[in-house]
Amino acid sequence: MAAKKPARMQSARKGAATKAPKAVARRCGLCGATKRLMRTECCDQWICDDEDSYVLFSFAATSCARNHRRHTLCGSHHAEEHEGRWQDCAACRKNFLTELYVHFGTNEYNFEVLQNPPSFEPTKCARCQRVIQLSTEGFAIAGDDYLCEDCMHASRSSRKS
Repeated sequence: MAAKKPARMQSARKGAATKAPKAVARRCGLCGATKRLMRTECCDQWICDDEDSYVLFSFAATSCARNHRRHTLCGSHHAEEHEGRWQDCAACRKNFLTELYVHFGTNEYNFEVLQNPPSFEPTKCARCQRVIQLSTEGFAIAGDDYLCEDCMHASRSSRKS
């Protein structure tokens, strides 16, 4: 039978072994803020509870909650009530042009980015052939053709004459 250690040594070791690690402060997974946080409905991540500060039709990208909810595949997948993970969702893949699918899966509003996004040919204006960044620029669709903002406005002007 092993000899029992003195109580003093046991309590010293016990205290060291049970010392609780420091609590990690909650942070927004997008901007790092620590105040006014909530959990996302889609992926249960900490995020700023700031959607009330968004000004309608301002197109400002200042709300972490709104940006994640409206500009990611994760947010769209949840809003559309698709089954399973957004990363594996065929319906999500089908709902977006490849360029927008890649943007919504890899932009800075994601907690987890799409691994191995599909490649795509950039969208070009049917009139001037300039590349249009569908995720950030204005454009118009005429049948199967995409028009950049300049050509879109030019076609409106020529119709008024």
